[in-house]
Amino acid sequence: MSDTPRPPYLARLRIVEAYLRHQLQQVEKWIAEEEAKIERDQARRPLPPPPEWLIEQNLNGRTPVYVHRGDCWNAGKRRRGVDRDQAVRALTEGGVPACPHCRPDTELGLLDEA
Repeated sequence: MSDTPRPPYLARLRIVEAYLRHQLQQVEKWIAEEEAKIERDQARRPLPPPPEWLIEQNLNGRTPVYVHRGDCWNAGKRRRGVDRDQAVRALTEGGVPACPHCRPDTELGLLDEA
């Protein structure tokens, strides 16, 4: 072993503390930089508003299954946004059923709420 005396335990802990503070400051700086990048990206590309109405398609992607409100939690992944007129036509002329969860037929004024 070396004859050099070791610094007291508290002094070694203070050194570790200083090192960790420096590391924490570095991580906080990286987080701030990433948050700034995200803000810049979002400012450049604002998200388009969600469609008001959706038509869900079956597995073949061609046959409509349900008409949904745009915010329906039950709308499947195979869906496309449509305008109000298309949603009304699908429900009245196309024979596409309304989603039983979000009830777009009621929202569109085609049925009275019970």
